Amino acid sequence: MWNKIQKQLEIQNKTAYWLAKKSGIPIQTIYSLRNNDNADTSFQNMEKIADALDVSLDEFRTKKNA
Repeated sequence: MWNKIQKQLEIQNKTAYWLAKKSGIPIQTIYSLRNNDNADTSFQNMEKIADALDVSLDEFRTKKNA
């Protein structure tokens, strides 16, 4: 999931620190997500990240075969 977030940060020329400030999510949580320590982040945090980046939550979905 972090790869998709990182891609959006790069497109927008933003940093993880900016994302933490803009979303209100502690920087430690952002770093944990980046380091895959917290692969199952909460829906609320993903919503905050999507809002901060001004993208749809669908940008971060992983497609699974039925």
